[in-house]
Amino acid sequence: MPEPLRMAFLGCGFITRVHSRNLKALGGDISCSYASRDGARAEAFCRQYGGAASFSDYASAIEDPRIDAVVVAVPPRFHLDLTLRALAAGKHVVVEKPAFLSMADYETVRAARDRAARVVLVAENDHYKPLAVTLRRLLAERVIGDMVFGHFSSIVRRLKGADDWRNDETMAGGDAFFEEGIHWLHLASSLGPVITSITGFRPAPAPEGPDRRVKSMMVAFRYDNGAVGSLYYSREIPSLLRGLRLSKLYGRKGIITFESNGAFVLVRGSGVPRLIQPGVRDIRGYQAMYRDFAGAVRDGRAPEMSLERAIDDQRLMDQIYASVDA
Repeated sequence: MPEPLRMAFLGCGFITRVHSRNLKALGGDISCSYASRDGARAEAFCRQYGGAASFSDYASAIEDPRIDAVVVAVPPRFHLDLTLRALAAGKHVVVEKPAFLSMADYETVRAARDRAARVVLVAENDHYKPLAVTLRRLLAERVIGDMVFGHFSSIVRRLKGADDWRNDETMAGGDAFFEEGIHWLHLASSLGPVITSITGFRPAPAPEGPDRRVKSMMVAFRYDNGAVGSLYYSREIPSLLRGLRLSKLYGRKGIITFESNGAFVLVRGSGVPRLIQPGVRDIRGYQAMYRDFAGAVRDGRAPEMSLERAIDDQRLMDQIYASVDA
């Protein structure tokens, strides 16, 4: 059995808890350590999740020769600096999404990655979740024939408090769609057909409330197979059961209806309708993502969610905001 990949989290917040809970399911394949500007917080995370070590600052973790890789799990404003420092120290990197604030930042990291000959994975866990894998398979099998429409819905009322860092666009990199809607944009663009053009439509923001971000966006796009699609994203509109949402892929031979979070997929085509449960054990895809990362490091290959895939998403994001601001 190979030695575990020794990985340090830079940042001990909510998302590090999510990653850590999922990494427990991988057994001893990855050994975790924790770094925070608050040493007591890092030590508490280390105790809670059975970590190997804790660090009272990020530099100590990056420079420690016992660490093979780091996870950049801080607000997006700090991603570029920490990623470049880690690569310069010879570490492999997982960077939370949105990874960087501009296309120029992505290109800077790509050059640094290539110089260091290290693996960089952008933590787009939605790419790996069973729902996405199932949808890619169904479209490849042409169960609905030629696709005509894609409709993606991510609507829920989930407001942030006044002191949340996401209210500061200099920290988050942009509004709610930039900071979280990127996951749904990736899902829409990663199912097989390639998005070739895209336009954004942003409703007027709510004038009151502690969550000051612009929280809604609708985008329309065209695929290279001739189909067209739409994505409705909001964090200010109530939804059934506080998050149950339905999305659909329409084809000339049938329709795929799916719960946007991955609870179920209903296929209606020729024959009897099929109800598919993609899987709940790794419903958000974190375990598959880390298996891919560890395999990429050991095999010296690119991960599925590489910088290049994230650059494709950033290119679409740039087009959306250029159209909104025009």
